[in-house]
Amino acid sequence: MANKIKITQVRSTSGHIKKQRETIRALGIKRLYQSVEQNDTPQIRGMIEKVNHLVKVEVVNSVKGGEV
Repeated sequence: MANKIKITQVRSTSGHIKKQRETIRALGIKRLYQSVEQNDTPQIRGMIEKVNHLVKVEVVNSVKGGEV
């Protein structure tokens, strides 16, 4: 199973360049303080790097089917 990361927008995109607003939308975030889970891929990491001043990133430990 692929690793997941939780991305939360913690700063507004107002006043930032259009590409950064579009990157936030492409990550699946629609509003401030919304969190989304994405697969941990190089593409997603690159997008996060471009807007790292606007988001908080956490690694999600996913448990599959009752394993502990």
